[in-house]
Amino acid sequence: MTREDAETLLLEAGASPDQGFPLFEAAVACALHEDPARDPAQTRALAQSGIERLAERLAVESPEEALAETLAGDLRLAGDLLTYDHPDNADVLAVAERRKGLPVALGVYYLHVARRCGLTVHGVDFPGHFLLRIETQEGPLALDPYSEGRVVLPSELTRRALHAGLPPNIADRLDQLMAPASDRAVLIRLQNNIFARAQAARDYQRAERAALRRALIDPKDHRPWLDVAAAREGQGALAGALEALARASTLDGGAALAARAQRERVRLRLN
Repeated sequence: MTREDAETLLLEAGASPDQGFPLFEAAVACALHEDPARDPAQTRALAQSGIERLAERLAVESPEEALAETLAGDLRLAGDLLTYDHPDNADVLAVAERRKGLPVALGVYYLHVARRCGLTVHGVDFPGHFLLRIETQEGPLALDPYSEGRVVLPSELTRRALHAGLPPNIADRLDQLMAPASDRAVLIRLQNNIFARAQAARDYQRAERAALRRALIDPKDHRPWLDVAAAREGQGALAGALEALARASTLDGGAALAARAQRERVRLRLN
């Protein structure tokens, strides 16, 4: 697959409704867009192995136990405790090879495998740490894919929310803390991780690719184009930055002022 092929797939995914968003295949396309020379066969084989093993476990184990044992035990997917900021941790192809990654990258596997086996699982856009929500006969439970899929108790959710800076009246609202996120939002969060780390490392080409993927995944949002512009400006590609800012301005009236101010600043650099 070429980078252009990956962009076409992401453009198609971006045009799909939230209910039909192809999370796993879009995540694979994102990874191939970053490095098209790789073969996704190992990634798909790992996911298929998880589906088969989870189906077996569900016959004798509870959904939350079966899911955790399959992904963390059988597939050996775990959080990277030693090199958390390694770029591979946010790449689903690299995660399949290394068997470790960021919570949201691991979560892509949990979500794909669980749903293929009929479980109702969603991502939770929890502040500072991505979680999963699984529906059980006893009610919804929070799972942490970074910590071997373990159940996160309500008291721990509140503690984490307070630590992340949420006010007490929100930190006590489990319905809000565990609100399901769309699959599109899950993949955008993954690309945001890549963008932020690349920008911090002044790897502006990588940052541009991550921002562009966000723009393709969520074509109605102006904000990815502002990040594309910033990354291009970091590379000295000022004409490309102006083009991205123009795209941002056309997508949202609220973006126009911010984009216009940023565009004027870039124009001054051109002169």
